[in-house]
Amino acid sequence: MIRFHTLDVFTETPFAGNPLAVVPGADSLTAAQMQTIAREFNLSETIFVMAPRDAGNTARVRIFFPTAEIPFAGHPTIGCAILLAEEAHQGDFSATITLEEEAGLVPVAVTRQGGRTLAELTAPVVPFPAGAAPDPALMAAALDLAPEDLGPHSPGCHEGGPRFLYAPVRSLDALARARPVEPHWSRLMAAHGVDSAYLYAPGADCDYRARMFSPTAGIPEDPATGSATAILAAQLLANGAIADGTTVLTLHQGVEMGRPSLLRLTIEAAGGALTRVRIAGSAVRIGEGRLRLP
Repeated sequence: MIRFHTLDVFTETPFAGNPLAVVPGADSLTAAQMQTIAREFNLSETIFVMAPRDAGNTARVRIFFPTAEIPFAGHPTIGCAILLAEEAHQGDFSATITLEEEAGLVPVAVTRQGGRTLAELTAPVVPFPAGAAPDPALMAAALDLAPEDLGPHSPGCHEGGPRFLYAPVRSLDALARARPVEPHWSRLMAAHGVDSAYLYAPGADCDYRARMFSPTAGIPEDPATGSATAILAAQLLANGAIADGTTVLTLHQGVEMGRPSLLRLTIEAAGGALTRVRIAGSAVRIGEGRLRLP
Protein backbone atom coordinates (compact mmCIF):
# COMPACT_ATOMS: atom_id res chain seq x y z
CA MET A 1 0.00 0.00 0.00
CA ILE A 2 1.13 3.56 -0.68
CA ARG A 3 -0.15 6.87 0.69
CA PHE A 4 -1.86 9.53 -1.40
CA HIS A 5 -3.39 12.97 -0.93
CA THR A 6 -5.99 14.80 -2.99
CA LEU A 7 -6.21 18.57 -3.31
CA ASP A 8 -8.20 21.09 -5.31
CA VAL A 9 -5.79 23.50 -6.98
CA PHE A 10 -6.14 27.09 -8.20
CA THR A 11 -8.89 27.68 -5.67
CA GLU A 12 -9.42 28.27 -1.97
CA THR A 13 -12.87 26.66 -2.13
CA PRO A 14 -13.23 22.89 -1.63
CA PHE A 15 -14.69 21.05 -4.63
CA ALA A 16 -13.81 23.86 -7.02
CA GLY A 17 -10.59 24.31 -9.01
CA ASN A 18 -8.68 21.41 -10.52
CA PRO A 19 -8.53 18.12 -8.57
CA LEU A 20 -5.06 16.63 -8.07
CA ALA A 21 -3.70 13.39 -6.64
CA VAL A 22 -0.27 13.51 -4.97
CA VAL A 23 1.54 10.22 -4.29
CA PRO A 24 4.54 10.68 -1.95
CA GLY A 25 7.21 8.06 -1.36
CA ALA A 26 7.01 6.89 -4.97
CA ASP A 27 10.72 6.05 -5.37
CA SER A 28 10.16 2.32 -5.88
CA LEU A 29 7.35 2.67 -8.41
CA THR A 30 7.96 1.94 -12.08
CA ALA A 31 6.68 4.20 -14.83
CA ALA A 32 4.10 1.53 -15.68
CA GLN A 33 2.85 1.49 -12.09
CA MET A 34 2.64 5.27 -12.04
CA GLN A 35 0.64 5.27 -15.25
CA THR A 36 -1.73 2.63 -13.88
CA ILE A 37 -2.29 4.65 -10.70
CA ALA A 38 -2.89 7.84 -12.70
CA ARG A 39 -5.43 5.99 -14.82
CA GLU A 40 -7.12 4.71 -11.64
CA PHE A 41 -7.47 8.23 -10.22
CA ASN A 42 -8.62 9.41 -13.68
CA LEU A 43 -7.91 13.05 -12.81
CA SER A 44 -6.37 15.41 -15.31
CA GLU A 45 -2.99 14.83 -13.60
CA THR A 46 -1.40 12.79 -10.84
CA ILE A 47 2.02 13.73 -9.44
CA PHE A 48 4.47 11.24 -7.90
CA VAL A 49 7.02 12.49 -5.35
CA MET A 50 10.47 10.96 -4.89
CA ALA A 51 13.78 11.84 -3.26
CA PRO A 52 15.66 14.51 -5.21
CA ARG A 53 18.66 13.62 -7.36
CA ASP A 54 20.34 16.74 -5.97
CA ALA A 55 20.11 17.03 -2.18
CA GLY A 56 19.86 20.82 -2.58
CA ASN A 57 16.40 20.42 -4.12
CA THR A 58 13.19 19.47 -2.36
CA ALA A 59 12.00 16.51 -4.42
CA ARG A 60 12.00 14.83 -7.78
CA VAL A 61 8.53 14.47 -9.32
CA ARG A 62 6.91 12.79 -12.29
CA ILE A 63 3.54 13.89 -13.66
CA PHE A 64 1.03 11.75 -15.52
CA PHE A 65 -2.17 12.27 -17.48
CA PRO A 66 -4.50 9.25 -17.35
CA THR A 67 -2.93 8.26 -20.68
CA ALA A 68 0.71 9.48 -20.70
CA GLU A 69 3.54 11.13 -18.80
CA ILE A 70 4.13 14.86 -19.33
CA PRO A 71 7.30 16.89 -18.63
CA PHE A 72 5.72 19.81 -16.76
CA ALA A 73 2.30 20.91 -15.56
CA GLY A 74 1.20 23.84 -13.45
CA HIS A 75 -1.57 22.55 -11.22
CA PRO A 76 0.39 19.46 -10.02
CA THR A 77 3.40 21.67 -9.33
CA ILE A 78 1.40 24.23 -7.36
CA GLY A 79 -0.58 21.60 -5.40
CA CYS A 80 2.45 19.43 -4.62
CA ALA A 81 4.54 22.43 -3.51
CA ILE A 82 1.79 23.63 -1.16
CA LEU A 83 1.38 20.14 0.31
CA LEU A 84 5.14 19.72 0.90
CA ALA A 85 5.51 23.22 2.37
CA GLU A 86 2.52 22.86 4.71
CA GLU A 87 3.80 19.50 5.96
CA ALA A 88 7.21 21.05 6.70
CA HIS A 89 6.01 24.25 8.43
CA GLN A 90 3.56 25.32 11.11
CA GLY A 91 1.66 28.62 11.22
CA ASP A 92 2.57 31.42 8.83
CA PHE A 93 5.67 30.82 6.72
CA SER A 94 7.55 31.68 3.55
CA ALA A 95 9.43 28.86 1.82
CA THR A 96 10.91 27.85 -1.52
CA ILE A 97 10.12 24.38 -2.81
CA THR A 98 12.34 23.27 -5.71
CA LEU A 99 10.99 20.38 -7.78
CA GLU A 100 13.01 18.34 -10.24
CA GLU A 101 10.59 17.86 -13.13
CA GLU A 102 11.23 16.18 -16.48
CA ALA A 103 11.25 19.63 -18.13
CA GLY A 104 13.81 20.97 -15.64
CA LEU A 105 14.03 22.55 -12.21
CA VAL A 106 10.89 24.36 -11.07
CA PRO A 107 11.26 26.70 -8.07
CA VAL A 108 8.01 27.45 -6.25
CA ALA A 109 7.68 30.25 -3.69
CA VAL A 110 5.07 29.25 -1.10
CA THR A 111 3.71 31.64 1.52
CA ARG A 112 1.09 31.16 4.22
CA GLN A 113 -0.32 34.26 5.87
CA GLY A 114 -3.39 34.40 8.07
CA GLY A 115 -4.44 30.90 7.11
CA ARG A 116 -4.22 31.54 3.36
CA THR A 117 -1.59 29.76 1.27
CA LEU A 118 -0.33 30.95 -2.12
CA ALA A 119 2.27 29.33 -4.35
CA GLU A 120 4.02 30.87 -7.35
CA LEU A 121 6.10 28.78 -9.75
CA THR A 122 8.63 29.93 -12.30
CA ALA A 123 8.18 28.08 -15.58
CA PRO A 124 11.17 25.82 -16.32
CA VAL A 125 11.13 26.72 -20.03
CA VAL A 126 10.55 30.21 -21.42
CA PRO A 127 7.64 29.67 -23.85
CA PHE A 128 8.26 29.95 -27.59
CA PRO A 129 6.36 29.57 -30.88
CA ALA A 130 6.29 25.99 -32.17
CA GLY A 131 5.54 25.26 -35.81
CA ALA A 132 3.08 26.77 -38.21
CA ALA A 133 0.08 28.74 -37.07
CA PRO A 134 -3.22 26.79 -37.13
CA ASP A 135 -5.62 27.31 -40.01
CA PRO A 136 -8.40 29.51 -38.57
CA ALA A 137 -11.14 27.82 -40.60
CA LEU A 138 -10.12 24.34 -39.45
CA MET A 139 -9.74 25.53 -35.86
CA ALA A 140 -13.22 27.07 -35.89
CA ALA A 141 -14.70 23.87 -37.33
CA ALA A 142 -12.85 21.73 -34.76
CA LEU A 143 -14.39 23.81 -31.97
CA ASP A 144 -17.91 23.91 -33.49
CA LEU A 145 -17.60 27.67 -33.90
CA ALA A 146 -18.07 30.04 -36.82
CA PRO A 147 -14.87 31.55 -38.26
CA GLU A 148 -16.00 34.99 -37.09
CA ASP A 149 -16.09 33.69 -33.48
CA LEU A 150 -12.26 33.59 -33.51
CA GLY A 151 -10.15 36.70 -32.94
CA PRO A 152 -9.05 39.40 -32.59
CA HIS A 153 -5.70 37.63 -32.05
CA SER A 154 -4.45 35.09 -34.58
CA PRO A 155 -4.45 31.41 -33.56
CA GLY A 156 -1.06 30.03 -32.59
CA CYS A 157 0.94 27.00 -31.55
CA HIS A 158 3.40 27.45 -28.67
CA GLU A 159 5.58 25.31 -26.46
CA GLY A 160 7.21 25.46 -23.03
CA GLY A 161 7.67 21.84 -22.04
CA PRO A 162 4.26 20.72 -23.33
CA ARG A 163 2.80 22.19 -26.52
CA PHE A 164 -0.65 23.70 -26.99
CA LEU A 165 -2.75 25.20 -29.74
CA TYR A 166 -4.18 28.62 -28.83
CA ALA A 167 -7.61 29.70 -29.98
CA PRO A 168 -8.50 33.35 -29.30
CA VAL A 169 -12.27 33.74 -29.00
CA ARG A 170 -14.06 37.06 -29.34
CA SER A 171 -16.78 36.65 -26.69
CA LEU A 172 -17.74 34.74 -23.57
CA ASP A 173 -20.80 33.49 -25.43
CA ALA A 174 -18.63 31.88 -28.11
CA LEU A 175 -16.32 30.50 -25.44
CA ALA A 176 -19.31 28.85 -23.72
CA ARG A 177 -20.52 27.34 -27.02
CA ALA A 178 -17.16 25.83 -27.99
CA ARG A 179 -16.71 22.05 -27.99
CA PRO A 180 -14.41 19.61 -29.81
CA VAL A 181 -16.13 17.99 -32.80
CA GLU A 182 -14.93 15.26 -35.15
CA PRO A 183 -13.50 14.71 -37.66
CA HIS A 184 -12.20 18.28 -37.61
CA TRP A 185 -10.72 17.98 -34.11
CA SER A 186 -8.50 15.01 -34.99
CA ARG A 187 -7.41 16.70 -38.24
CA LEU A 188 -6.41 19.82 -36.30
CA MET A 189 -4.49 17.87 -33.64
CA ALA A 190 -2.70 15.70 -36.22
CA ALA A 191 -1.68 18.73 -38.27
CA HIS A 192 0.25 20.14 -35.32
CA GLY A 193 1.31 17.02 -33.42
CA VAL A 194 -0.59 18.04 -30.26
CA ASP A 195 -3.56 16.78 -28.26
CA SER A 196 -4.78 19.98 -26.58
CA ALA A 197 -6.30 23.33 -27.44
CA TYR A 198 -6.49 26.30 -25.08
CA LEU A 199 -9.24 28.84 -25.72
CA TYR A 200 -9.28 32.33 -24.24
CA ALA A 201 -11.56 35.34 -24.40
CA PRO A 202 -11.61 38.76 -22.69
CA GLY A 203 -13.16 38.31 -19.24
CA ALA A 204 -15.88 40.36 -17.58
CA ASP A 205 -14.28 40.15 -14.10
CA CYS A 206 -10.75 39.16 -15.06
CA ASP A 207 -8.31 39.76 -17.90
CA TYR A 208 -9.12 36.50 -19.68
CA ARG A 209 -11.45 33.56 -19.22
CA ALA A 210 -10.15 30.28 -20.60
CA ARG A 211 -11.08 26.71 -21.43
CA MET A 212 -8.80 23.79 -22.30
CA PHE A 213 -9.85 20.67 -24.23
CA SER A 214 -7.71 17.54 -24.47
CA PRO A 215 -10.06 14.58 -25.05
CA THR A 216 -7.48 12.34 -26.73
CA ALA A 217 -5.27 12.66 -23.62
CA GLY A 218 -8.16 11.50 -21.43
CA ILE A 219 -9.15 15.04 -20.37
CA PRO A 220 -12.44 16.10 -22.01
CA GLU A 221 -12.03 19.52 -20.36
CA ASP A 222 -9.54 20.75 -17.77
CA PRO A 223 -10.72 23.04 -14.94
CA ALA A 224 -7.34 24.84 -14.68
CA THR A 225 -4.22 24.40 -16.80
CA GLY A 226 -1.17 26.07 -15.30
CA SER A 227 1.26 25.03 -18.04
CA ALA A 228 -1.02 26.29 -20.83
CA THR A 229 -1.54 29.52 -18.90
CA ALA A 230 2.23 29.99 -18.66
CA ILE A 231 2.70 29.28 -22.36
CA LEU A 232 -0.11 31.73 -23.15
CA ALA A 233 2.58 34.36 -22.59
CA ALA A 234 4.12 33.43 -25.96
CA GLN A 235 0.74 33.60 -27.69
CA LEU A 236 0.04 37.05 -26.24
CA LEU A 237 3.53 38.29 -27.15
CA ALA A 238 3.13 37.06 -30.73
CA ASN A 239 -0.07 39.10 -30.99
CA GLY A 240 1.40 42.32 -29.63
CA ALA A 241 -0.44 42.10 -26.30
CA ILE A 242 2.69 42.11 -24.10
CA ALA A 243 5.01 45.09 -23.65
CA ASP A 244 8.50 45.14 -22.20
CA GLY A 245 8.56 45.10 -18.40
CA THR A 246 6.26 43.15 -16.10
CA THR A 247 2.66 42.30 -16.99
CA VAL A 248 0.35 40.71 -14.41
CA LEU A 249 -2.86 39.07 -15.62
CA THR A 250 -5.73 37.37 -13.81
CA LEU A 251 -7.40 34.42 -15.52
CA HIS A 252 -10.50 32.36 -14.75
CA GLN A 253 -10.90 28.81 -16.05
CA GLY A 254 -13.34 25.96 -15.35
CA VAL A 255 -16.34 28.29 -15.04
CA GLU A 256 -18.35 26.57 -17.78
CA MET A 257 -17.84 23.13 -16.19
CA GLY A 258 -18.79 24.23 -12.66
CA ARG A 259 -15.25 24.16 -11.21
CA PRO A 260 -14.17 27.83 -11.21
CA SER A 261 -10.42 28.35 -10.95
CA LEU A 262 -8.30 31.45 -10.40
CA LEU A 263 -4.80 31.79 -11.85
CA ARG A 264 -2.33 34.67 -11.82
CA LEU A 265 0.05 34.99 -14.76
CA THR A 266 3.12 37.22 -14.43
CA ILE A 267 5.07 37.86 -17.64
CA GLU A 268 8.48 39.53 -17.82
CA ALA A 269 9.76 40.74 -21.20
CA ALA A 270 12.71 42.74 -22.46
CA GLY A 271 13.71 43.74 -25.97
CA GLY A 272 10.48 42.31 -27.34
CA ALA A 273 11.22 38.81 -25.96
CA LEU A 274 9.99 36.85 -22.97
CA THR A 275 12.51 36.52 -20.16
CA ARG A 276 10.52 34.85 -17.38
CA VAL A 277 6.99 33.56 -16.76
CA ARG A 278 5.40 32.81 -13.39
CA ILE A 279 2.08 31.21 -12.39
CA ALA A 280 0.48 31.64 -8.96
CA GLY A 281 -2.47 30.03 -7.25
CA SER A 282 -3.79 28.42 -4.09
CA ALA A 283 -4.85 24.89 -3.15
CA VAL A 284 -7.04 23.26 -0.54
CA ARG A 285 -6.70 19.73 0.81
CA ILE A 286 -9.63 17.39 0.19
CA GLY A 287 -8.63 13.90 1.31
CA GLU A 288 -5.93 11.31 1.91
CA GLY A 289 -5.65 7.56 2.09
CA ARG A 290 -3.77 4.46 1.05
CA LEU A 291 -3.72 2.83 -2.35
CA ARG A 292 -3.05 -0.76 -3.36
CA LEU A 293 0.04 -1.09 -5.59
CA PRO A 294 -0.61 -2.32 -9.12
